[in-house]
Amino acid sequence: MEERSLRGKVALVTGAGKRIGRSIALRLAEEGADVVVNYSRSREEAEAVAEEVRQRGVRGQVARASVTSRDDVRAMMAGVEREFGRLDVLVNNAGVFEAVPIEQITEEQWDRMMDTNLKAHLFTVQEALPMLRRAAPGRVINITSLGGMLPWPAFMHYCVSKAGAMMLTRCMARGLAPDVLVNSIAPGTIQFPGELPDEDYIRRAPVKRTGTGEDIADTVAFLAQTKFITGQVIAVDGGRSLT
Repeated sequence: MEERSLRGKVALVTGAGKRIGRSIALRLAEEGADVVVNYSRSREEAEAVAEEVRQRGVRGQVARASVTSRDDVRAMMAGVEREFGRLDVLVNNAGVFEAVPIEQITEEQWDRMMDTNLKAHLFTVQEALPMLRRAAPGRVINITSLGGMLPWPAFMHYCVSKAGAMMLTRCMARGLAPDVLVNSIAPGTIQFPGELPDEDYIRRAPVKRTGTGEDIADTVAFLAQTKFITGQVIAVDGGRSLT
């Protein structure tokens, strides 16, 4: 029988109906984990991902919750507790991304970015903490961005939110050890079939390509199993942060 490293574990992936979140959910299922597919508005896509999860021989369940609402997150975690009785891996993937000139950023745009890309990470970890501690060690993986490392003026509020999520990762790693390991993945440009290639990124990246959802999912699968790594931000960017 094929060895499945996460057999018997339960993972929750926020924003898992599309793109990187979908890739992560399916990879964790391939590793043997039961997967909770969180969504806010993309119900049909999330249901499809959950079905793909089940096709891999594990349990797949959808959970609607806005990660910016503590009440929604609390209800979602209570549902995981009732249905599975445990949570071993929490992947904070849900996020928003937009370009706005510095002088045009509105308070609403700023707050939405910080709420979704930063505050939501705190809410999900707080509400999942009893289950994650029982997993000993539980794993939290925050999906941040290369934008948290490099200054992109056209995306300033986005960059600030992701830089904050990186520091949140480090603080949580110190504060929750040894029961919970907390790490972050900072993707570079990730593209999916049908999208026009980002030629500028390809030119600048040492590996001469953009990333795929599988590149990120591979790193999540690694961090979901590691026992001696915490507080780290791993740039999965084809070396773009070097240039």
